[in-house]
Amino acid sequence: MPEIDKVAWIRIEDGRILSTRSRGRHVWYLPGGKREAGETDLDTLVREITEELGVAVLRESAVHVGTFTAQAHGHAAGTLVRMTCYAADYRGELHPESEIEELAWLGYADRYRVSPVDQLIFDRLRAEGMLR
Repeated sequence: MPEIDKVAWIRIEDGRILSTRSRGRHVWYLPGGKREAGETDLDTLVREITEELGVAVLRESAVHVGTFTAQAHGHAAGTLVRMTCYAADYRGELHPESEIEELAWLGYADRYRVSPVDQLIFDRLRAEGMLR
């Protein structure tokens, strides 16, 4: 099966998780993106978050949260996305950049608004008492 390799940022504040919506889309995604050739997880994370949200992820604070696999939203049946997730601190002020139209802090009640792989992540974070 085809698989899309992505790295995502888990940023939780007050029991809510930072999510983004791209221009022209109605589904919300965790910030992050596809790995470029030769990039490590952290290289991808730092680059994508700077491009999407205009902040600097503090590489030394990054902690692997988990890796999740699900049907890729908007792709042919059988195309999977493998999302490697990291929590990390950042420097700067969050604001939408590049293809990102909007950012929001979502709670577990917003689970229906996110992609299938993000739904798995929401479930895990809720089970661990991190997401309300």
